[in-house]
Amino acid sequence: MPSRFDAIVIGSGISGGWAAKELTEKGLKVLMLERGKPLAHVTDYETALKNPWEIEHRNTLTVKDKDESMYLGRDGFFEETSKNYWMRDADAPYEEKKPFDWYRPNIVGGKSIMWGRQVYRWSDLDFEANAKEGVGVDWPIRYKDIERWYNYVEPFVGISGQALGLPQLPDSIFQPPMDMNCAEKYVAEAIKNKFNGSRVMTIGRVANITAATKIQTDVGRATCQFRNLCRRGCPFGAYFSTQSATLPAAMRTKRLTLKANATVNEIIYDPKTNKASGVRVTDTETLKTSEYFAKIIFVCASTVGTTQLLLNSTSTRFPNGFGNDSGMLGRNFMDHHFRVGANGSVEGFEDKYYFGRRANGIYIPRYRNIGSDKRDYLRGFGYQGNASRGGWQRGNGLAGFGADFKDRLSDPGNWNMGLGGFGECLPYESNQITLDRTQKDKWGMPKMVFDCEFKENEKKMQVDMMNDAAEMLEAAGVKNIKTTNQNTRPGMAIHEMGTARMGNDPKTSVLNKWNQMHACKNVFVTDGAAMTSSSCVNPSLTFMALTARAVDFAVKEMKKGNL
Repeated sequence: MPSRFDAIVIGSGISGGWAAKELTEKGLKVLMLERGKPLAHVTDYETALKNPWEIEHRNTLTVKDKDESMYLGRDGFFEETSKNYWMRDADAPYEEKKPFDWYRPNIVGGKSIMWGRQVYRWSDLDFEANAKEGVGVDWPIRYKDIERWYNYVEPFVGISGQALGLPQLPDSIFQPPMDMNCAEKYVAEAIKNKFNGSRVMTIGRVANITAATKIQTDVGRATCQFRNLCRRGCPFGAYFSTQSATLPAAMRTKRLTLKANATVNEIIYDPKTNKASGVRVTDTETLKTSEYFAKIIFVCASTVGTTQLLLNSTSTRFPNGFGNDSGMLGRNFMDHHFRVGANGSVEGFEDKYYFGRRANGIYIPRYRNIGSDKRDYLRGFGYQGNASRGGWQRGNGLAGFGADFKDRLSDPGNWNMGLGGFGECLPYESNQITLDRTQKDKWGMPKMVFDCEFKENEKKMQVDMMNDAAEMLEAAGVKNIKTTNQNTRPGMAIHEMGTARMGNDPKTSVLNKWNQMHACKNVFVTDGAAMTSSSCVNPSLTFMALTARAVDFAVKEMKKGNL
């Protein structure tokens, strides 16, 4: 294997996949380095086509599973059917100064295999908020700077959804929307009437293909089969992932080299050129160390992984971490706070059901702190949720046995509707990720230390997130409404952002408006670490657009001789 390339991409998730695709399609020879093990599209999705009774423990974690993943095992997202996609916590424990959940994939494709696939554009409500409110630092870009890149990535991704014309949630280039079921349509109409159109329930905007186009079939993707088993990996390529989309696109250029089982320990800095010259890598199986060199480096290891790598890459020039002249590296950590809302039973519609298992829910866009609406907290929230009928699984909690009991369970149960808020977290300098260099994992990486929490602004917002959900359900005549606040902790939403933020001033930020390091011009960071604020909508689509935009800039600068 050669040691020199035009570009190195660190990480193979959503951002890394886009970086590899764009760099190779622009003519560069690229090395993609991934800490996780190989995961071949289709053939390695071992549980994707299995029935519930074919799963050894019926998708329940064993005591051993929980012992080996003491953090992941605390939450329901970690399941038997996808457990082999995640890194075992026992291999690299971390320290929580405050409770934190770190979801670490251990596969090529990263979290693009297991993600929730909700994709929404950000608006200037998001990009302008810091400057208007005097929070954190100002974004160095606005919606007009990224709009064309949303337009660029969306046809390749394949997004199903419904246009609304809302300024706070710009419309995407959509494939046909999935259909809301009868109970959801009923609740949506009631909300519209009750709040005079100021609150809108729509179908979620999701990266699942509903009408495959040539750009998607050319890389082997097909239309969604409505199986709702996406976390296991989709053999149809119906949802966007590295394996189904960006990796085959990059591979067909014959300019991509993919190396799995490769932990990048350090970015190598060359003081003679004031540039990064390459990376130092440990093979996770043999523990042998290698070095690879390139003209430009894209760091896309996920927010926490990127932070760990940059903090560990020290030199005389960067004693506190690579590119960390501002001291902001590792600070301003953000994640969405969620699992706050309400649910209840919807009466009627006993003669109605739905087709298939829709891999999507509903969405209610942000309406708080917009226009004349002013609250006692900053920013806002949106809702995700769905209506469904109880299935045979409800028998797990019921007393009974025998033929009559089974017959009763063969009939659908009652309708239930739930709304769960996703709220924006402000960037707090005190929310910080650091390294404990006295303890290292078997691949030579220092122990991660998390000192992050949701603060007063988020807690005030959660009051509205809960009460507003109940208010909307009540307006629709939903019965037996119960509110909930599960007091989620940072990391649980898996929307990590902010630790190497973009900004105009090198004294207060790590990256410039092109996702380029202020202090080292041939290094780019385009994953969640780059984000300057967190919005209240899912961030992955913005990661994709920023990555494509940064690659376009980097290649042009390289051809000019500026890198």
